[in-house]
Amino acid sequence: MAVKAKNNSLHKAKDAKKDEFYTQLSDIERELRYYKNHFKDKVVYCNCDDPRVSNFFHYFSYNFEKLGLKKLIATCYKNQDMDLFSQNKSERAIYLEYDGDKNGNNIPDPNEIGIKHLQGNGDFRSQECIELLKQADIVVTNPPFSLFREYVTQLVEYEKKFLIIGNVNAITYKEIFKLIKENKLWIGYSIRSGDREFGVPNDYPLNAASYRVDENGKKFIRVKGVRWFTNLDYKERHEEIILFKKYSLEEYPKYDNYDAINVDVTKDIPCDYNGAMGVPITFLDKYNPEQFEILGLSRYTKTQGMSKEFVEAYYKSGQTGAICEGHPDLCFYDNNNKPVVPYMRVLIKNKKIFKV
Repeated sequence: MAVKAKNNSLHKAKDAKKDEFYTQLSDIERELRYYKNHFKDKVVYCNCDDPRVSNFFHYFSYNFEKLGLKKLIATCYKNQDMDLFSQNKSERAIYLEYDGDKNGNNIPDPNEIGIKHLQGNGDFRSQECIELLKQADIVVTNPPFSLFREYVTQLVEYEKKFLIIGNVNAITYKEIFKLIKENKLWIGYSIRSGDREFGVPNDYPLNAASYRVDENGKKFIRVKGVRWFTNLDYKERHEEIILFKKYSLEEYPKYDNYDAINVDVTKDIPCDYNGAMGVPITFLDKYNPEQFEILGLSRYTKTQGMSKEFVEAYYKSGQTGAICEGHPDLCFYDNNNKPVVPYMRVLIKNKKIFKV
């Protein structure tokens, strides 16, 4: 029994390491430029950040006066360096507080940063970290992707403004999509496609598809499908998507088991269709809440289920996906009468088209 418990601890530690990604300063700068008016007189909390390597702490401490911040707090999980400015190892978790420049050089000097020990391990879910969270106005960080649901749930529970990084597939989590549908969370502006490079710990196993080691021996991996998630508003999210294509039955097939048409690419949303449409989840990169209404996500939408005829045609066409009669996923026949089961769809309606 003791061995099993020890193994469980080792597995948890290993999993935690896999979640330890260090966001590049350039990515932070690119996104934060859209929110500068939100930070005046605010307390910013970075609660998943090793301050030795956290570019979030770097960004906010070096831009403290420019942003007009009131205070910056960062918490660090245990087994990190005790002191931001030395290499002394410590098993104790720490937190840092910075309330601005004192000597006029506009640089966060060592003697201006308060370094304190936490009683626990620095987990964002611990009571002492929650007490720090209560002090904060805005949380900005890169939380563990594996705990993304739980992390966002905590931010919502304590009614915090936030700007955080997550995997694009988090859109499909029931708890996250509910917030998006209710216009309580949306996608940030600067990352719309491609992958992003993250720093990783020295002992991180380099088995990712794309990685590099720089001239100083620092390790980096590239992660696909990354997005910023936020409830801080910015003017660009209210720009309308320019629509130019007209609806036609041939180009926009109706689903076989739900009253909506399929649209494969966001830019191809028809400008004159007033019914429900299924669009890729990447539509949310450009979603304007004044232009479109979000009806739901296909995963959580009650469909009529796939017909026996559709399932038979699907397998006769040589496809191998696991479906069966009554399967709830959206499905349709394309122009060549080939049965298609598209990847998850966001169901939307154009608010600016009305029935005559």
